[in-house]
Order: sequence, then C-alpha cells, then structure tokens
Amino acid sequence: MRRWSWALAVVIGTLASGTTAQETAPPAAQIGVRPFYLVDAMKDGPLKTELQRCEGRTFHATPFSIGHRGAPLQFPEHTRESYLAAARQGAGVIECDVAFTRDRQLVCRHAQCDLHRTTDILARPELAAKCTGGFTPADPATGTEASAQCCTSDLTLAEFKSLNGKMDGADTSATTVEDYMKGTEAWRTDLYATTGTLLSHKESIDLIRSLGRKFTPELKQPEVAMPFEGGYTQEDYASQLIAEYEEAGVPPEDVYPQSFLLQDVRHWIERHPDYGLQAVYLDDRDETQPGFAITEPASWQPSMQDLAAEGVKILAPPLWMLVEPGEDGGIRPSAYAREAKAAGLGLIPWSLERSGPLADGGDWYYQTIKDVTTTDGDTLALLDVLAREIGVIGVFSDWPATTTFYANCVGLE
Repeated sequence: MRRWSWALAVVIGTLASGTTAQETAPPAAQIGVRPFYLVDAMKDGPLKTELQRCEGRTFHATPFSIGHRGAPLQFPEHTRESYLAAARQGAGVIECDVAFTRDRQLVCRHAQCDLHRTTDILARPELAAKCTGGFTPADPATGTEASAQCCTSDLTLAEFKSLNGKMDGADTSATTVEDYMKGTEAWRTDLYATTGTLLSHKESIDLIRSLGRKFTPELKQPEVAMPFEGGYTQEDYASQLIAEYEEAGVPPEDVYPQSFLLQDVRHWIERHPDYGLQAVYLDDRDETQPGFAITEPASWQPSMQDLAAEGVKILAPPLWMLVEPGEDGGIRPSAYAREAKAAGLGLIPWSLERSGPLADGGDWYYQTIKDVTTTDGDTLALLDVLAREIGVIGVFSDWPATTTFYANCVGLE
C-alpha cells in the first residue's frame, strides 16, 4: 500500500515527501456522520467491510482530501466559514478560486460574475446598482427567466468585502429579488448560511496558512475583455496570483496553481518555474474541443504526451473522464486515465460530493457511470477506483470529510 506523507510534494507526476513544512503529526479531523452514512449505503462486498472496520478510530488531515471551494455542500463557498469547515474535516489542501475586482485586487470567488448567485448583493441597492446587469424578473407569459449579472470587477475590494456570502443558487422563476435569492438546492442547506465572510486572496493565504494547510488557487477565466481597462493583461493577472504567495513567503511546494487556460499554465512554467512545477491544468476539453471523446486519444489536443513534454505535471479532469462501467456493475479506469498515467501525469479529479443523491445515477459528474450508479454509497466505490486503481494524487470534494475518511481508512495518510 502506498503511504502518503503529510509533507507532500508532487514531482514529475509522482508523490514525494519532504516539503519545508515542519514534520509533525497531521492535525486531527472531525469527519462527522456522513462518511458512515455513505458506508451504510454501499453494496455489500469487501470494500464495504474494510471501511466499516474504521468506525471509532481517530482521523487526521490529509493532502489527498482537497476542499473544493471549502466545504460548499453545506457552507457558503469561498467564505471564511467554508474554509474553516474544510480544515476541520481534514482537508490538507484548500482551494481559493481567484477573480479580480475593479481596483485589480484578487478575491476568492468561483466565477468573476457570480455575485448575484453567491452573495447578498441584490439585496444591497447601492451595490446592486453597480452590477453589469441588474435584476430582471421572470415573465411567465413569454417564458423569460429571471436574471442578473454582478461581477467582482464591478466593485472595489472594499465594496466586495462588505457583502455577505450565501449558498450558491438563484430561482430563475422568481419575480422578486427576494425570491430570486432563494435558490439553494433542496439537498444542500441554508442552516450554516447566516454568515458568509468574503475574503481577498491575500486573506485566504493568511487563513489557510494559519490552519497548517496547503493551497490550490484557481485563476478564473475573465468574463470581461482583457486587457482590463486597457492595461491589465492576462499575464499580469496570472503573475499577480503567484506574486501574492511569494510576498507571503509561501514555499512553492505548498502551492498548486490551477487554470482551465493552458496558456496560464504555460506562463507559470516559463515565468514562475518554481511554482509552475506544480501547476495544474484543469481539463474541460470535452466542452471546448469539437470531437473530443475520452475513448479516442486521437481527439485529445494536445495529447497526454505533448502536455508532459511541455512541462505540465498535473492534469485535473472531471470525475467522469477517469472512469467507465466495468464488469458486474462495477467501475474501472477509462482509456483517458490510463493514457494520462502512462504519460507520467499526476491526476486530481473534481468534484466529489458535488452531486445530489445518487439513486437516479447521479448528474453530469457521473455521466460515464450513470448506469452503474444506484446509491449514495457508490461515492465511495468511485473514490476507491480513483485512489487504488488509477492512483490519483488527491480528490476535490465539496465535503472533505468523505475523502479524509477514505484516505485514513485505507492508509493513504
């Protein structure tokens, strides 16, 4: 069984210990009841029996467990409260998606223009007036959905920081702002959404470092024309992200910068090689390249070998790209997964626990294995294939307790 060191570094697609972090025992983790709810829901078999034996043991933080936007299954994403929840659940790495404000300050937000879905901006008239697109009510007579568009680049950092985070969601059938803001999915909760403290990227660095965790900032693709206001280029934006870790004295081996734009990853590799060594290429080529298919390596441009040849070390695809139905209703690695590993690329899939209940086969994240997904317990069956058959570096999760539990239980510590 491969063992994981708390002091983790990725080198040429493999795992190696020995970062500058002090070699101490990893912090204790609070996994709560959900992981064992998932175990109870599993189909009977050796994996279920193995995981059942872990009840009652002590769990610890692990870099295999990556807090995707914090712990947004139940906490407002990219808020102080969500990051604290992720750390308490044992996430060894925590994500800040990075966007920029009107005064070119970096902040944590999943998309540049999601403030109308993830904050209370529409209930703040003085700030809502600054939105790119104000609230438009639904019109049932014409079938028009309610809409709004509020961007980080509409506000200064000070204005952004005055907002409160809420659970991501919007009711597009609403005819009032109040109803539009009540869009939380029924399988999530607003129980912990009474407070959502928004953070700048610099503040996220200070918080995550104080928690003893590592960093995976994602440079979000701008939704405004670049260069922004004539002088702020994409390269400036990408370099500013790295500069804030340099200024804070965070060692490169503790940072996994990510982007869906390969040009950003290439920029980090060329201009910031220390941090570029662990740069993560987020793969959405299924949506951006016509003809892309996970079963057809010829449709992958660049190829896995080409990515590795130009210095990419880590590839981060959605969960479904790495798996396909196996024999007897099981799950097995896909051709995509096999080719990536053969090219020496490390893999970090996204995002576990992003779907609702799996009784109907799951949603977009489970599309290749929908026919063999029948219960919430299949979350752990999928995780086991990712970890032990494919050998992923870690897994993004909206509820890090699940990945923390699994990694501890099977020895990926």
